[in-house]
Amino acid sequence: MSDYRIAVIPGDGIGPEIMDEALRTLEKAGSVFGHSFSFTKLLMGGAAYDAVGTCFPEQTVPVCRSHDAVLLGAVGGPKWDALPGPERPEKALLKIREGLGLYANLRPAIMHKALAGACPIKPENVGDSMDLLIVRELTGGIYFGEHGWRDGKFGPEAYDVERYSETEIRRIAHVAFKAAMARKKSLVSVDKANVLETSRLWRRVVSEVSAEYPEVSLSHMYVDNAAMQLVYRPGQFDVILTSNMFGDILSDEASMITGSLGMLPSASLSDGSFGLYEPSHGSAPDIAGKGIANPIATILSASMMLRYSLSLAKEADAIDYAVESVLNSGMRTADIAEPGTSAISTAAMGEAIRARL
Repeated sequence: MSDYRIAVIPGDGIGPEIMDEALRTLEKAGSVFGHSFSFTKLLMGGAAYDAVGTCFPEQTVPVCRSHDAVLLGAVGGPKWDALPGPERPEKALLKIREGLGLYANLRPAIMHKALAGACPIKPENVGDSMDLLIVRELTGGIYFGEHGWRDGKFGPEAYDVERYSETEIRRIAHVAFKAAMARKKSLVSVDKANVLETSRLWRRVVSEVSAEYPEVSLSHMYVDNAAMQLVYRPGQFDVILTSNMFGDILSDEASMITGSLGMLPSASLSDGSFGLYEPSHGSAPDIAGKGIANPIATILSASMMLRYSLSLAKEADAIDYAVESVLNSGMRTADIAEPGTSAISTAAMGEAIRARL
């Protein structure tokens, strides 16, 4: 029996509810395949602020580093919107990414056939299926550049600096090309090279890295065109590589094309196998405690953790299959249920998935 130690950050809003279902699913997978999982729960985000007066306790990074991987629920909510910028829960996300060196964000957007009716795009534009992967640089760019206020020509003004180094671009490009090699060998790099110097550097470095992957077809696309193409013909994409801010926007757009943010997981990786795994959606405080949240994105995030950090591919496949099987059977939480049809609870969805392992 193999034992794996997982740092768990349930977070805010629906985070604790969906996290419970993910942890139960991991335990069930462990019993089926002969593994054990131990969980260390940590506070971060609004829950941490309420408990200890800071959204990012100083022990968060060292405790996470002492484990095999990190599972995160969701952080933030209107309750903490009035906090100063450095203390807001969303800032904790930037801090943990930086502290753990999580520079590569992998966000798949998959159209499950059973949910095709929830896609807002014409079927002929989606194609037979939609299965794309957005590779987003996570610790550089405008979110981590210089921020401030100053006196300007028209009075007080704020500024945020976009910056990238060749090293940062090169390492995320390798992640994207390797992902493309394992898929359809097609990569679209998204930038704004007609306007931004950082994008011109981005395009040059990505083109240089492409020489090391001659089997991968590389094309470049401006971000405004990419946003349009995603809603016009998403089936044309396989792997999309882009910067921090552009990736933040495009990945949410891609996720809604599939019908619901509640379906999509993500992985944030460092060098080596260590990673942090979280659903793509937010904390949804308006439905917290009602037992109606969709746990699938968090359960699939746990599956990505098995695959990328723990090298347990068959266990990850089993969870992915169980999710697909439940959807094919017609079971739906409220966010993916068609009008006039019944929806099941958070716990019922989790139990249905575990029953198929």
